[in-house]
Amino acid sequence: MENKQFIEEIKSRFTDKIVEVTEHNPLRITFTIDPASLTGLAEVFLSEKDFRFIIASGLHTKKGFEILYHFSNDKDGHVINVHVVLPHEKPAVDSLTKLLSGAEWIEREMHELLGIEFKGHPNMVPLISEGNWPEGTYPYRKDFKS
Repeated sequence: MENKQFIEEIKSRFTDKIVEVTEHNPLRITFTIDPASLTGLAEVFLSEKDFRFIIASGLHTKKGFEILYHFSNDKDGHVINVHVVLPHEKPAVDSLTKLLSGAEWIEREMHELLGIEFKGHPNMVPLISEGNWPEGTYPYRKDFKS
């Protein structure tokens, strides 16, 4: 995979949905995107570009709730990160579970720890919080002072 051509193709297909592209090194690229285009872009990587879902990671920053979805093309060693930033108030994004069942647990975990809503998730039952903290409490949320 040639990075420049790959990046240009993705940018042309998601013209106004790509916020930023960062080429960290020859094998790692991050696409920061409009959260509304997450499932469309993930579908391209999974169905057309021979990538597999590795994992997702989420954190609460001054920007909002940031999620990095990690995809790998094991044939050539490329790792693609898809980065979305959700608002502090009512963070929500479409679930990837309709594309791949492997996203189910990590979305549940991010919901419990950060309070992110994954729209369309089929089974948003608690994984780890049973008895550890009160319902509606999200221990990884930060309180940013203005």
